[in-house]
Amino acid sequence: MASRNVRFVGGPLDGRVQDLRDSEAVAGRLLRHIHLHDGPKIETHYELHYTPETGWVYHVCGRQP
Repeated sequence: MASRNVRFVGGPLDGRVQDLRDSEAVAGRLLRHIHLHDGPKIETHYELHYTPETGWVYHVCGRQP
């Protein structure tokens, strides 16, 4: 299965780049990141976007559980 890179913008994952599999490449897909180290649980939500200029990018969003 082919893969491509996705970049994270904002939040604790800002600047991270990782592989995005074809099955995950759906605009509007939400990702939940949970930080548990050294303190209270912190949840951050990201939404996947695609443009021809920037490719695939997860943008931090204000979605609350």
